[in-house]
Amino acid sequence: MRALEQDFRTAPTVTPRERVMLEYVEQLTKDATRITPEHHARLLAAGYDDRARLQITLIASWFNYINRVADALGVGRAVTSDE
Repeated sequence: MRALEQDFRTAPTVTPRERVMLEYVEQLTKDATRITPEHHARLLAAGYDDRARLQITLIASWFNYINRVADALGVGRAVTSDE
């Protein structure tokens, strides 16, 4: 688990197929406008069909969205009236 937290690219338990998916999710999270046809080609080559690519995209996007909402509302941190 520690290796996965540090860098999924070098974590021994991550398969090459999973690594492709995680690289896609990382790019989606950092800047979705930079997703290219090559990202989708790599996912397809790794065995992710259209439905799987849609599910990966929707799940990662939802987590990104809900985390931003939580961050904006201060969920998980003490918010005072001074803020």
